[in-house]
Amino acid sequence: MPEVEAKAVPDDAYLLDVREVDEWRAGHAPAAAHIPLGDLQNRIGEVPQGRPVYVICRVGGRSAHATTWLNHVGWEAINVDGGMQSWAASGLPMVSETGQPPYVA
Repeated sequence: MPEVEAKAVPDDAYLLDVREVDEWRAGHAPAAAHIPLGDLQNRIGEVPQGRPVYVICRVGGRSAHATTWLNHVGWEAINVDGGMQSWAASGLPMVSETGQPPYVA
């Protein structure tokens, strides 16, 4: 399965966050799209084809499952190793929807 470190995700990448809603609201990458892993099969039409899809979760487990499945069904998916914990530790930008400073839930 293809993987990259959080700091190697291109600025213009399609970043797909597959965490749950409460995790997303606590802190996520500003340009990320959000589809919880459990909804991905039903919402696959929202994920663009023809360009790499960088998949992220909290630490990398759920995104690894999503990456494997996406590649199996014809997308070009790349797992973000270490997930949002690695993203935050790398000092990459995050936003919150809670009115509080962003954090990795």
